[in-house]
Amino acid sequence: MQSASDLDLRSQLQEMIPEQQDRLKKLKSEHGKVQLGNITVDMVLGGMRGMTGMLWETSLLDPEEGIRFRGLSIPECQKVLPAAVKDGEPLPEGLLWLLLTGKVPTKEQVDALSKELLSRSTVPGYVYKAIDALPVTAHPMTQFTTGVMALQVDSEFQKAYNKGMPKTKFWEPTYEDCLNLISRLPQVASYVYRRIFKDGKAIAADNTLDYAANFSHMLGFDDPKMLELMRLYITIHTDHEGGNVSAHTGHLVGSALSDPYLSFAAALNGLAGPLHGLANQEVLLWIKSVMEETGSNITTDQLKEYVWKTLKSGKVVPGYGHGVLRNTDPRYSCQREFALKYLPEDPLFQLVSKLYEVVPPILTELGKVMSFQINHNYSFNFSFLGMDTIFLLCIFR
Repeated sequence: MQSASDLDLRSQLQEMIPEQQDRLKKLKSEHGKVQLGNITVDMVLGGMRGMTGMLWETSLLDPEEGIRFRGLSIPECQKVLPAAVKDGEPLPEGLLWLLLTGKVPTKEQVDALSKELLSRSTVPGYVYKAIDALPVTAHPMTQFTTGVMALQVDSEFQKAYNKGMPKTKFWEPTYEDCLNLISRLPQVASYVYRRIFKDGKAIAADNTLDYAANFSHMLGFDDPKMLELMRLYITIHTDHEGGNVSAHTGHLVGSALSDPYLSFAAALNGLAGPLHGLANQEVLLWIKSVMEETGSNITTDQLKEYVWKTLKSGKVVPGYGHGVLRNTDPRYSCQREFALKYLPEDPLFQLVSKLYEVVPPILTELGKVMSFQINHNYSFNFSFLGMDTIFLLCIFR
């Protein structure tokens, strides 16, 4: 039987953070003058690509292996993190615990964290009013970010900072803001989704469900397959190193002591760009255009011809190439496994499978990077299960 402190994430961090603060002070004092590499003009013009510029311990994006969370690959996380059902996908609460503590949690710890998030999840009415002040035609990301900014009114960090507090205690109100924000995001995101696509008919939370399943429920999807997909989906997007636009933006804004709400809203605005989060939407539109022009029973040879035609016209095939990855994105691979398990006969999935075989060799022939990104699996998994896929941008990370 675990004690109450063992089940409480905050208590765990309270023990760990002083040690980490001392470790970082020691690192700076003993190694502060160590050079980490040379800076080239290409790095500067390329937006700091390849330049070591920040400390990011929770995850590492390896060019060959893909993302690792506290040293664990996605398949390893699927194996060791607690799940809601036997042999099911990991619960996002488990990965949150892993990222913050560096330790794999027990099922009891994950359940306790689920309950804590649920207890914090009430969204003030003025947040919905702020969203409702926008035209319903506003992009989902605009409405979502507006909701997050409205939540900022309750920032515990801002209140504590205004009263005055030592730097060593900054983490305490930051923790409160982070958990409050995380707990309320599903309500805000699902409200935006239902407002745009379901005539504004919101669905109340189900207090018996875990974090991801409750999100799926509030969106309007209670199929067990969707609950499992949402658990997987949120888990693999909980962190993605610090160098991409959204993560770097959040880190940068936070360095000014802006509270977590302000930092997260800034990150969302970076995510909304077509070279970042909007890419999954563009992939789906392209795949659907292929089906509309060629039909769902396109052969491999016909698909090769279509891809060459696309490239020779000066267009790109979306969903390929990555700023860091040089092999297939493992986030794609795990969602492909999900599709093979639950929807192997879906025409959209079969087309994406053919693209997986056809496109990389063509891009390699042209001397281009052939890493297969996750955006394709966003498309057919959620589309198959009935979600209006433009909303994928809102819940990308």
